[in-house]
Amino acid sequence: MRITVAGIGYVGLSLAVLMAQRHRVVAVDTDAARVDMVNRRIPPFQDALIREYMKERPLQLTAVLDQDAAYAAAELVVVAVPTDYDDSTGTFNTAAVDAVLTAVRRVNPEVPIVIRSTVPVGYTEAAQRRHHSDNILFSPEFLRESRALYDNLYPSRIVVGAGPDAREAAERFAGLLTEGAERTDVPVLICSPSEAEAVKLFANAYLALRIGFFNELDSFAMSKGLDPAAVIRGVCLDPRIGDYYNNPSFGYGGYCLPKDTRQLLADYGEIPQTLTKAVVRSNEIRKEWIADSILATEPGCVGVYRLTMKTGSDNFRSSAVRDVAEKIRAKGVPVILYEPLLKETKDWSGCRLVKDLDAFKREADVILANRMDQALADVKEKVFTRDLYHRD
Repeated sequence: MRITVAGIGYVGLSLAVLMAQRHRVVAVDTDAARVDMVNRRIPPFQDALIREYMKERPLQLTAVLDQDAAYAAAELVVVAVPTDYDDSTGTFNTAAVDAVLTAVRRVNPEVPIVIRSTVPVGYTEAAQRRHHSDNILFSPEFLRESRALYDNLYPSRIVVGAGPDAREAAERFAGLLTEGAERTDVPVLICSPSEAEAVKLFANAYLALRIGFFNELDSFAMSKGLDPAAVIRGVCLDPRIGDYYNNPSFGYGGYCLPKDTRQLLADYGEIPQTLTKAVVRSNEIRKEWIADSILATEPGCVGVYRLTMKTGSDNFRSSAVRDVAEKIRAKGVPVILYEPLLKETKDWSGCRLVKDLDAFKREADVILANRMDQALADVKEKVFTRDLYHRD
């Protein structure tokens, strides 16, 4: 099968690699550097398994800049382009998805299109009406940073949203995902596009809620002089709650949770709700509380150790520690940063970059680490972290 994937981010490339094990896949992107890297079998972001598959597996994968040729020859097009949250409009910016749909329909009007980019609830059905086509589907991804290919190989579930006339196309796409997976008992749900869009937003809202719950538990325990690990352990012994996804942090961040919770809040409109709004506010309160806890120690200089949210990731997007650092800096306390993934040498967002780790550790009175690292073991008395379990 000839498949074209629009977008060489972690969503698009991980899916392209998965399907290129058995099918001819063309990945389209507007970034020439990314296209070149993929053709040299180098992933443009950190994901150890993608790197291994691209280096060692005989993948039928090519990356191109010429979108028209790639779309015209495709038997299936998958859209995996960014949809960042736009503060000015209060919703996702779907311009990149709109552009791909228009381009595909112009050169290949009958080809099935599966949207993997996260969109507002109702977007896909509106696109079907706009393009006079039932052959536009939505299938949410449930991928973790730096584990995207693993999560495609061992998916928790496969959800595809399609209208009644596109049920066959939905089942065919679900089959492509299951045939490439290592897991053999993957639950598959075929539903309407709007229901699939809601699944994505509500799933991430629940994850954000769970993070917020354990972060607020951590704040309470610290304020009362309790051992948060003991409280969390006791709570999570209840099998209905479970001992997972319960490691405190400075707040949720990354590609999905901040924008998806805000989009869900926007999608509610006039529908009565308080919980989603509280989740978004809880994350802001947590970051404020972390900053205040640091400031209470009256440090002369605060160091931020790494901007990444998770171990093995190179993503800084909406990283909670960035907001914490900004709140500290706004109070007049100097903030220095150690982040080896930053190539520039100038100051970054008001924080002075320190390239030498030893110098960084000497200069900082307090070191913020969203996740603990063995590299800080010799200065652990300086480290402020809420990483109780040394895992993401």
